[in-house]
Amino acid sequence: MAEKDNKTKVSRIKKQLAIVVFGSTTRLGRLFDIALLWAILLSILILILESVPWMNERFDVFFKVAEWTIIILFTIEYIIRVWVIRKKSGYIFSFFGIIDFLSIASFYLSLVFPGSRPLLMLRAIRLLRIFRIYQLTHYLSESAILGKALIKSLKRITVFLSVLLVIVIILGTIMYVVEQGRNGFETIPQSIYWAIVTITTVGYGDITPVTTLGKIISSVIMMLGYAIIAVPTGIITSELTKEREEAKFQDLKRIGECASCGLDIYDPNANYCRNCGKPLPIEKTIKTDVENISE
Repeated sequence: MAEKDNKTKVSRIKKQLAIVVFGSTTRLGRLFDIALLWAILLSILILILESVPWMNERFDVFFKVAEWTIIILFTIEYIIRVWVIRKKSGYIFSFFGIIDFLSIASFYLSLVFPGSRPLLMLRAIRLLRIFRIYQLTHYLSESAILGKALIKSLKRITVFLSVLLVIVIILGTIMYVVEQGRNGFETIPQSIYWAIVTITTVGYGDITPVTTLGKIISSVIMMLGYAIIAVPTGIITSELTKEREEAKFQDLKRIGECASCGLDIYDPNANYCRNCGKPLPIEKTIKTDVENISE
């Protein structure tokens, strides 16, 4: 009986902790997330200031104590998240789970391999948790629509990039011939590099044509560059419009728990899991135009 009571207490504690560390609808959950964000910002600030020689020399002890304190808190937080979640692999291998692990592991790795210290900036990615704190989860649905549009546009963009690659190779070769291997166009690869810089309208200016014909070709490539930039934008915009139109006719109702990580759904209006970012279980009903008018 006592063992059963202990299990019940542990289960209750785990559920309460899960609401705090994974949810942001409660006061404690919001305070926890805000404190976590401040800790992340502080750790990033310390890492940045440590790169300044005179500051690192003057505040070395303070930086080390603060960094160790923060990393210990991050480690405890990660362990708690893994402990309270039902489907542990769902969190561990989720986007935030991987980032949380890497932000901790990079610190311990830097103790063994000092050259890997810049990896500590991975902590900055954890700032994405601000989406949970300020109830901006509706932006996740917008990003999902954008993601679908990008995936559907991938084939056409790949064809476009292949054609563009052929164009810059041809243009680079032509400029190599026109400039007669001089004025920075000593090799075809250098000429192709110039063509890429010019057609993307970046224009570093490290290589410039001198001959009259070369300048004419350059002018044509520059104008061509403006037209080329609009192509991928048009492709993605077209798919994005289609995705938005499809989303208008869908009514989504959230139920149960996240199928990916097992986290209970604390916000019935949420479209995506607060933990792993995966779509929540849904009952989807497609509304027809007639139904929309009747409403």
